[in-house]
Amino acid sequence: MLRLNLGCGSRPLAGYINVDVDSIDEIRARYPGRDIPTEAGIERYDIFNLPFAAGSVDEVRAESLIEHLAFADERRFFTEMARILRPGGLAYLTTVDFELAVRQWLAAPDDWRDFYRSDDEAIRAEHWFGTYTYAPVNRWGYLTATLFGNQRGAGQFHRNCYSEAKLRAICERMAFDVESIERFQWQGNRDHMLAVSARKRC
Repeated sequence: MLRLNLGCGSRPLAGYINVDVDSIDEIRARYPGRDIPTEAGIERYDIFNLPFAAGSVDEVRAESLIEHLAFADERRFFTEMARILRPGGLAYLTTVDFELAVRQWLAAPDDWRDFYRSDDEAIRAEHWFGTYTYAPVNRWGYLTATLFGNQRGAGQFHRNCYSEAKLRAICERMAFDVESIERFQWQGNRDHMLAVSARKRC
Protein backbone atom coordinates (compact mmCIF):
# COMPACT_ATOMS: atom_id res chain seq x y z
CA MET A 1 0.00 0.00 0.00
CA LEU A 2 1.12 3.54 -0.75
CA ARG A 3 0.39 5.75 2.25
CA LEU A 4 1.38 9.36 2.86
CA ASN A 5 1.76 11.27 6.13
CA LEU A 6 1.72 14.93 5.11
CA GLY A 7 3.07 17.58 7.47
CA CYS A 8 4.37 14.86 9.76
CA GLY A 9 6.39 17.21 11.99
CA SER A 10 7.48 15.30 15.08
CA ARG A 11 5.16 12.36 14.32
CA PRO A 12 6.63 10.34 11.44
CA LEU A 13 4.83 7.02 11.04
CA ALA A 14 6.25 3.60 10.15
CA GLY A 15 4.86 2.27 6.90
CA TYR A 16 4.16 5.75 5.51
CA ILE A 17 6.02 8.17 3.28
CA ASN A 18 6.50 11.01 5.76
CA VAL A 19 6.46 14.49 4.22
CA ASP A 20 7.31 17.81 5.85
CA VAL A 21 8.60 21.23 4.88
CA ASP A 22 11.53 20.67 7.29
CA SER A 23 14.33 18.13 7.12
CA ILE A 24 14.72 15.51 9.84
CA ASP A 25 17.51 17.59 11.43
CA GLU A 26 15.32 20.70 11.47
CA ILE A 27 12.46 18.71 13.01
CA ARG A 28 14.79 17.39 15.73
CA ALA A 29 15.90 20.95 16.49
CA ARG A 30 12.29 22.13 16.70
CA TYR A 31 11.28 19.25 19.00
CA PRO A 32 14.37 18.64 21.16
CA GLY A 33 12.57 16.40 23.63
CA ARG A 34 11.28 13.92 21.05
CA ASP A 35 13.00 10.87 19.65
CA ILE A 36 12.80 11.07 15.83
CA PRO A 37 14.36 7.86 14.48
CA THR A 38 16.62 8.30 11.45
CA GLU A 39 14.99 5.35 9.68
CA ALA A 40 11.66 7.20 9.71
CA GLY A 41 12.83 9.31 6.78
CA ILE A 42 11.36 12.69 5.91
CA GLU A 43 10.66 13.72 2.31
CA ARG A 44 10.39 17.41 1.43
CA TYR A 45 7.81 17.15 -1.35
CA ASP A 46 5.64 20.04 -2.50
CA ILE A 47 2.24 19.16 -0.99
CA PHE A 48 0.49 21.03 -3.81
CA ASN A 49 2.31 19.05 -6.51
CA LEU A 50 3.07 15.60 -5.13
CA PRO A 51 5.20 13.21 -7.22
CA PHE A 52 2.54 10.49 -7.46
CA ALA A 53 0.33 9.50 -10.34
CA ALA A 54 -3.38 10.22 -10.26
CA GLY A 55 -5.28 7.54 -8.36
CA SER A 56 -2.13 5.83 -7.09
CA VAL A 57 -2.23 6.51 -3.32
CA ASP A 58 -4.18 4.37 -0.85
CA GLU A 59 -4.18 6.72 2.14
CA VAL A 60 -3.36 10.34 2.90
CA ARG A 61 -3.00 11.52 6.49
CA ALA A 62 -2.71 15.21 7.33
CA GLU A 63 -2.74 15.68 11.10
CA SER A 64 -2.68 19.26 12.36
CA LEU A 65 -1.69 20.52 8.91
CA ILE A 66 -4.60 22.22 7.18
CA GLU A 67 -4.94 25.04 9.73
CA HIS A 68 -1.44 26.15 8.66
CA LEU A 69 -2.47 26.61 5.02
CA ALA A 70 -3.49 30.03 3.75
CA PHE A 71 -7.03 30.41 2.48
CA ALA A 72 -5.63 30.75 -1.04
CA ASP A 73 -3.90 27.35 -0.70
CA GLU A 74 -6.89 25.45 0.68
CA ARG A 75 -8.39 24.54 -2.71
CA ARG A 76 -4.97 23.58 -4.10
CA PHE A 77 -4.31 21.19 -1.22
CA PHE A 78 -7.67 19.39 -1.28
CA THR A 79 -7.65 19.17 -5.09
CA GLU A 80 -4.19 17.56 -5.00
CA MET A 81 -5.27 15.13 -2.30
CA ALA A 82 -8.30 14.13 -4.40
CA ARG A 83 -6.08 13.74 -7.48
CA ILE A 84 -3.60 11.30 -5.96
CA LEU A 85 -6.05 9.15 -3.96
CA ARG A 86 -7.37 6.04 -5.66
CA PRO A 87 -11.13 5.43 -5.71
CA GLY A 88 -11.95 4.10 -2.24
CA GLY A 89 -8.75 5.59 -0.85
CA LEU A 90 -8.79 7.02 2.68
CA ALA A 91 -8.26 10.66 3.67
CA TYR A 92 -7.65 11.23 7.38
CA LEU A 93 -7.44 14.82 8.64
CA THR A 94 -7.23 16.41 12.06
CA THR A 95 -7.54 20.11 12.81
CA VAL A 96 -8.56 22.51 15.55
CA ASP A 97 -12.32 22.68 16.16
CA PHE A 98 -12.36 26.42 15.56
CA GLU A 99 -16.04 26.84 16.40
CA LEU A 100 -15.54 25.31 19.86
CA ALA A 101 -12.29 27.26 20.40
CA VAL A 102 -14.09 30.53 19.68
CA ARG A 103 -16.91 29.62 22.09
CA GLN A 104 -14.31 28.88 24.79
CA TRP A 105 -12.55 32.17 24.09
CA LEU A 106 -15.78 34.15 24.32
CA ALA A 107 -16.76 32.41 27.58
CA ALA A 108 -13.38 33.00 29.27
CA PRO A 109 -12.65 36.08 31.41
CA ASP A 110 -11.01 39.01 29.64
CA ASP A 111 -8.48 39.54 32.42
CA TRP A 112 -5.07 40.08 30.88
CA ARG A 113 -2.71 41.08 33.64
CA ASP A 114 0.66 42.79 33.44
CA PHE A 115 2.24 40.40 35.93
CA TYR A 116 2.02 37.38 33.63
CA ARG A 117 5.45 36.00 32.88
CA SER A 118 7.07 37.52 29.83
CA ASP A 119 10.72 36.77 30.55
CA ASP A 120 12.87 34.98 27.98
CA GLU A 121 12.81 31.67 29.88
CA ALA A 122 8.99 31.57 29.91
CA ILE A 123 8.71 32.55 26.26
CA ARG A 124 11.21 29.85 25.24
CA ALA A 125 9.29 27.23 27.20
CA GLU A 126 5.84 28.16 25.86
CA HIS A 127 4.51 29.82 22.74
CA TRP A 128 2.08 32.35 24.19
CA PHE A 129 2.51 35.43 26.31
CA GLY A 130 1.27 35.30 29.83
CA THR A 131 -0.43 32.56 31.76
CA TYR A 132 2.21 29.86 31.41
CA THR A 133 -0.50 27.18 31.56
CA TYR A 134 -2.54 25.08 29.15
CA ALA A 135 -5.72 25.73 31.14
CA PRO A 136 -8.29 27.99 29.42
CA VAL A 137 -8.49 30.24 32.50
CA ASN A 138 -8.68 33.47 30.49
CA ARG A 139 -8.76 34.66 26.91
CA TRP A 140 -5.14 35.73 26.62
CA GLY A 141 -3.20 32.58 27.39
CA TYR A 142 -3.48 29.23 25.69
CA LEU A 143 -6.92 29.95 24.21
CA THR A 144 -5.40 32.66 22.03
CA ALA A 145 -2.58 30.28 21.05
CA THR A 146 -5.21 27.70 20.05
CA LEU A 147 -6.75 30.19 17.64
CA PHE A 148 -3.53 31.58 16.17
CA GLY A 149 -1.10 28.69 16.55
CA ASN A 150 2.43 28.35 17.81
CA GLN A 151 4.14 31.73 17.47
CA ARG A 152 7.65 30.44 18.14
CA GLY A 153 8.72 29.57 14.64
CA ALA A 154 8.08 30.20 10.96
CA GLY A 155 5.34 28.01 9.55
CA GLN A 156 3.73 27.41 12.94
CA PHE A 157 1.03 30.07 12.69
CA HIS A 158 -2.59 29.11 12.07
CA ARG A 159 -3.74 30.77 8.86
CA ASN A 160 -7.05 28.98 8.32
CA CYS A 161 -9.91 27.57 10.35
CA TYR A 162 -12.41 24.72 10.17
CA SER A 163 -15.70 23.62 11.63
CA GLU A 164 -17.45 20.28 11.21
CA ALA A 165 -19.85 21.83 8.67
CA LYS A 166 -17.00 23.28 6.60
CA LEU A 167 -15.12 19.96 6.56
CA ARG A 168 -18.25 18.09 5.45
CA ALA A 169 -18.79 20.62 2.66
CA ILE A 170 -15.18 20.30 1.45
CA CYS A 171 -15.46 16.50 1.42
CA GLU A 172 -18.64 16.72 -0.63
CA ARG A 173 -17.01 19.09 -3.11
CA MET A 174 -14.02 16.74 -3.46
CA ALA A 175 -16.36 13.73 -3.91
CA PHE A 176 -15.34 12.12 -0.62
CA ASP A 177 -17.80 10.20 1.53
CA VAL A 178 -17.36 11.05 5.23
CA GLU A 179 -17.09 7.89 7.32
CA SER A 180 -16.68 9.61 10.67
CA ILE A 181 -15.99 12.94 12.36
CA GLU A 182 -14.74 12.56 15.91
CA ARG A 183 -13.71 15.04 18.57
CA PHE A 184 -10.66 14.66 20.80
CA GLN A 185 -8.18 16.76 22.74
CA TRP A 186 -4.67 17.16 21.37
CA GLN A 187 -2.11 15.70 23.81
CA GLY A 188 -5.12 14.68 25.91
CA ASN A 189 -5.39 18.11 27.60
CA ARG A 190 -5.10 20.87 25.02
CA ASP A 191 -6.73 21.98 21.76
CA HIS A 192 -10.15 20.56 20.99
CA MET A 193 -9.70 18.83 17.64
CA LEU A 194 -11.79 17.35 14.86
CA ALA A 195 -10.71 14.06 13.22
CA VAL A 196 -12.23 13.32 9.82
CA SER A 197 -12.08 9.98 8.01
CA ALA A 198 -13.39 10.10 4.43
CA ARG A 199 -13.11 7.92 1.33
CA LYS A 200 -12.84 8.99 -2.28
CA ARG A 201 -15.92 7.88 -4.15
CA CYS A 202 -15.55 5.06 -6.64
